Amino acid sequence: MTRWLARGEASLPDGQRWLSPAEAARAAALAYPKRRTEYLLRRLAAKHAAAAVTGRSAEPAALAGVQVLNAPDGAPYVLIDGVAAGFDVSVADRAGWAVCVVGRGVGCDLELVEPRSPAFVRDFLTGAEQRFAAGSDAAANLIWSAKESALKVLRTGLRRDTRSVEVTAGASGADGWGALTVRVTEGSPMTGWWRREGAFVFTVVTAEPDVAPICLDQRDVLATAAPQHSWLSPR
Repeated sequence: MTRWLARGEASLPDGQRWLSPAEAARAAALAYPKRRTEYLLRRLAAKHAAAAVTGRSAEPAALAGVQVLNAPDGAPYVLIDGVAAGFDVSVADRAGWAVCVVGRGVGCDLELVEPRSPAFVRDFLTGAEQRFAAGSDAAANLIWSAKESALKVLRTGLRRDTRSVEVTAGASGADGWGALTVRVTEGSPMTGWWRREGAFVFTVVTAEPDVAPICLDQRDVLATAAPQHSWLSPR
């Protein structure tokens, strides 16, 4: 079962009591406010998701014991009080909001629905995807987001040619979720889900077939979320 939640910049706690010493050091080493804010927001979403599925308190002192690290290939993983959590996580952020998905063999992505240039569509989408996305910013961003999610499952990210995975998306249903299929140049197809959330599109891809992701708390929080860029404010 795949579960998810979203957090915005307004949820970031004051101070650093919620960070492990290694996370606090990493945040301090990030000189640019944008990079630092995004790092902290991804950690917060992952820590809150891990706390929710394990029944742990989300108080700052308890969250410090939930450490979000990155494997050599960049994929995040969670230690709880120094012990592997026993589940996989995927985290994405965009415009002041972050999502975290918890499950097995999962990847997620969050994108703004915004214009994509003809060159972008031509260079990064397959022919079939280009036809699906023609004239629609929402469709172009949906396809791109699903590719990002799939490449996280494959643990390659954008080091891999984005045209080596091809996304087919179905219509959304009454619950807001639409089904995805991701064909890979090698191996079996992957399945996934997408949903439009206000200014955002959110996608999840799983290595094995799964039901639509279940929200861990406020299901509609992204639907009314305003994109944020607090790092642009004067320090």
